[in-house]
Amino acid sequence: MIKHFNTAGPNIAALHYQLDPLVRIDSHAVEDLVAQARYFVLHAPRQTGKTTCLLALQDYFNSGDQYRALYLNLEPAQSARNNVGAAAEAILSSLAERERFILGSTVIEQARERLLARGAHASVKSAFSLLAESSDRPLILFLDEVDALVGDTLISVLRQIRAGYTDRPKFFPHSIVLCGVRDIRDYRMTLPDGEVITGGSAFNIKAESLRLGNFSRAEVTAMYAQHTDATGQSFSPEANEVAWVATQGQPWLVNALAEQAVWKTAANLDRALEIDETRMRDAREALILRNDSHLDQLVDKLKEPRVRSVIEPMLNGELLSATDTDRQYLHDLGLIRTDSSGLRPANGIYAEVLPRVLASIAQASMHSDMIRTSWRGADGTLQPKQFLENFFAFWREHGEAMMKTVPYHEAAPTLVLMAYLQRVVNGAGRIEREYAAGAGRMDLLVVHGSVRMVIEVKVWRDTRSNPEKEGLAQIEQYLSRQNVNTGYLVIFDQRSNAPIWEERMHTNTLLTASGRSVLVFRG
Repeated sequence: MIKHFNTAGPNIAALHYQLDPLVRIDSHAVEDLVAQARYFVLHAPRQTGKTTCLLALQDYFNSGDQYRALYLNLEPAQSARNNVGAAAEAILSSLAERERFILGSTVIEQARERLLARGAHASVKSAFSLLAESSDRPLILFLDEVDALVGDTLISVLRQIRAGYTDRPKFFPHSIVLCGVRDIRDYRMTLPDGEVITGGSAFNIKAESLRLGNFSRAEVTAMYAQHTDATGQSFSPEANEVAWVATQGQPWLVNALAEQAVWKTAANLDRALEIDETRMRDAREALILRNDSHLDQLVDKLKEPRVRSVIEPMLNGELLSATDTDRQYLHDLGLIRTDSSGLRPANGIYAEVLPRVLASIAQASMHSDMIRTSWRGADGTLQPKQFLENFFAFWREHGEAMMKTVPYHEAAPTLVLMAYLQRVVNGAGRIEREYAAGAGRMDLLVVHGSVRMVIEVKVWRDTRSNPEKEGLAQIEQYLSRQNVNTGYLVIFDQRSNAPIWEERMHTNTLLTASGRSVLVFRG
C-alpha cells in the first residue's frame, strides 16, 4: 500500500509514514504515573500528534494483563456549550460507543437512561464509576480534547472527576489522563454570576503535566527517509535543512511540507528526482500560499488581545509588556519559542505567515501603478538602493493610508515595508525574517537572483533616542552572519514631534567598526 505524509487526523500505520508514538511521548513517565494511580495532564499544540500518542498508549496498556485502557474524545460535547445536560448525553453516547469498540462490552449502553436520570452534574461520574466497577482490571481513561469543553460544561466534568477521585481504583478509574492544547492550570471559566474559576481550582488533584514536544532534527530526517526507503526518492541534506528551519519539527508542518514536495507538486512525482533545496523551498512557499486549516487557525489566533500583546512588539523588536501568563499561553499554543536569541515565532513558516497575514490588506491595496519598476537592473535583478528610494517615495505618498489597513498599528511601518517587498519579490526571490524581541529591530534578508540585500528596520518613537548608532552596531552583526559587506538601515520616524517630510527624509552612508558600508534611510 502506498503511504503518504499525514496532515489530517491520527496516524494510521498502514497508510502514513510515522515515528513510533510511544517513543515520542515519555512513556516511562506515563507508566510511572499510572502505576501510582495518578490523574495527570498531557498537553501540546494542535496537530502535534496527541491523539496518535493516546491511541498508541491505549493499545499498549490493553496489550498487557495489568490494566484496561479506553480512549475517549470529548469534542462531541463542545457544541452543547453551557448546556451541561446535553453535554452529558453526548459524552455518554461516545463513551458507550468506545466501550463497545475497544473493550467489547456494553455496560454503559445498557445503563444509559439510568445514568442520565442521575442528573446532568452526576451522570458522567456515575458512568465512569460503573465502567471502573465492571472492569476486571484497574481502568485507565484517556480523555482527549478536554479544553474543547466550555463554561459550565467544563467545570461540571472536571468537578465530577474530582468527586470520584477518592473512590479509585475499584469504583472509579485507576488513572485518568486529560489531554488538550493547554495545561489545565491555564483554563479560565466564568460562571453566570461573573465568578472566574481556574482549571487549577476546579481540578486540584492533578499530579503532573506532561508536554508532547516537536520532532527533533534527526527525527525529521528519519521521517523523510521512510519515503526514500518506500519509493527511492531522496531528500538532499540541504532540503532537510530547509525543512528543519521552516518547521522546527512541528509535526503537522513536517508532514505537510513533505506531502507538498513529493505528492502535490506534479513536477516531483518522478521518483528519480531528488528533492533538493530549491524544490523544498518551492514546497514551503506553496504550503504558505495554500493557507490550509492549520495555518488558518494560526491566523485566527492573531485577533486575540493576549496574542497581539506578544506578537506586535516582537515584530518591532520591542520589549514585551505582556504578562508571563500571556507568554505561556502562546508557548502552549505553539506560536512562539524561546532560544538563546530570545523570543521568536515557533518556526520559519510561522515567521513568514505572521507578517504576510497582518499586511495582507496593505499588500492587496498596493496597485501595480504604485510600485515603480526602476528597482530592476539591466539583468532584471533587484537594485537595493533604488528599491529603497522607490519605497520611501511610496511611503511619503501612501504611508498614512497604508498604516490604517494594518491591524497591529505599532508594527504598521515594518509590516507595510514587508508588504511592499513581497510585491516586488513576488515569487522571483525570497525574504527571510529574523525577529529579535527586545532589541528594537527587525532584520530582513532579501534574496533576488544573485543579490543578497540585508535590511535592518527600526522605529524611532518618543520614548527612544535616535536609533542610528545602535542600529549601525546591530546591522554589523547581521551582515557578518550573512557574509555580506553592504547593508541598509531603515529608520521610520514615528515621533509625535517628527519634522515635516522634507526635513525628516534623510539618506547617508556610514561605515561599521569593521569597515562594512551601511546606507541609512530615515523617513
